[in-house]
Amino acid sequence: MSNTTLDVGQPRVAQRAERTTTAPTWWIIFVRELSDMWVGGKGLILIFIYSVLMGLLSYVLASNSELSLIPPKEMVFLILQTALLVGGFIAAIVGADSLSGERERATLEALLLTPSSRFQIVLGKLLAAITPWPVAMITTIPYLRTLSQGDEVFGQAIFWGFLFGTLLTVGYTGVGMLASIWSASNRTSLGLSLLIYILCALPVQFPGNTQTGVMGRFLKALNPMEAVDHALEKLLVNNRTLDELTTYLRSPILMPLLVVGVLLLYAAPRLRLDPGIPWPTRNKAGRITSILLLVGLLSAGFVPVTRAQADATPSQLPVTITIDTTAKVVDSGTPILFNTVVKNNGTQASPPLIVAMNIINLKAEGDVVDPEDWSPQRTQYLEALGPGETVESEWRINTILGGDYMVYMVLIPTPDSPEATSWPQTSAGMHLTVNIVVSANPSGITPYALGMPMVLLALILFINYYRRRTIDRGVDAIA
Repeated sequence: MSNTTLDVGQPRVAQRAERTTTAPTWWIIFVRELSDMWVGGKGLILIFIYSVLMGLLSYVLASNSELSLIPPKEMVFLILQTALLVGGFIAAIVGADSLSGERERATLEALLLTPSSRFQIVLGKLLAAITPWPVAMITTIPYLRTLSQGDEVFGQAIFWGFLFGTLLTVGYTGVGMLASIWSASNRTSLGLSLLIYILCALPVQFPGNTQTGVMGRFLKALNPMEAVDHALEKLLVNNRTLDELTTYLRSPILMPLLVVGVLLLYAAPRLRLDPGIPWPTRNKAGRITSILLLVGLLSAGFVPVTRAQADATPSQLPVTITIDTTAKVVDSGTPILFNTVVKNNGTQASPPLIVAMNIINLKAEGDVVDPEDWSPQRTQYLEALGPGETVESEWRINTILGGDYMVYMVLIPTPDSPEATSWPQTSAGMHLTVNIVVSANPSGITPYALGMPMVLLALILFINYYRRRTIDRGVDAIA
């Protein structure tokens, strides 16, 4: 009976052992790293800090009197831009700690002695290192939904945010892991990976006029983070199509492919206990990587041509512009919609017309008004009007600052030639009085700005409490 039991039981044990060893090494590494990151608390702490930052930014965008009426598309873009910047920062940190941390904690040797390929070890760590980004993006969705105010940009932001964010996260995680393989300590790998990240992230903050010209556009398309920022702005804010942005989509796609290819196919098989990657040759020429910089210095010098001033004085055309509103008294945060009517009172067709909106502060001690901040579209272009024809245009003003203002429209006939000019005409003014109103819950963002960090903090405390209880029970069982 006992022999029969052993004979039957032995294969079962062997089957269990076989089942437990059939899991690929990369999956075992992935699960272990996932547990260390999220149960150990490092991932949750990073997401908690991220949620605090996003909550503060969202509240400022929704409540600050100078920013509260940025169009929803621009607010969504700003939130998504910040999410990508912080997501790339987290990716660089996590990637930089993946292997140099093991080396510094003296646990890499045991990992390398396992009967598995270096490729699978690095692959498992890479997959675990990119998991903070999906979690960060999920925590961003409530802020995007609230600030989009029902605009269709919400769905576009989620799709493009996940797509571009994943590409950047994979790329910068790979950069951090390459630095981690090369470095003996976390300090070195963190410093190197963050330096590369900062060099890519800083140009995103430069003013747009510093990135003009052939070379400026080339560098913008070459930098993956800058290319993603430009593409997102055009897609979400300016309603551009994807076909118009193919130049700016190459580097975000090629960068993660190139970095991950070098990481998995070249660096991973050469992972060793000592820092660094052995070079395939020992001569000096083989140890130095030659970097070819393709610099196309294309300069287009446009020399301004001075033309003779036109002798004839411009004549005032018989076109008029009127506003349908005389005065408004509103609270800050209330948008104002009004219409203008342009009419050709002459007997001949007018040239193409341009209508521009201007806002003037009536108080000398007040701030100068920038109309671009007050209206999403302050200039409209009209076709030529026939005799007696009229055209009506819609306008919107976002009341940002409190005070006393005058809004007026300027009608500009398009000149016939470079030597000619025209006679602009103005409409009657619209007197605008804005009263400051401060809301404690602008756009309903407060529950998300406060609730998300509190939920994550409670989850961190619960996990720490659960881990302490598990450790205490283990100690009691041993005693």
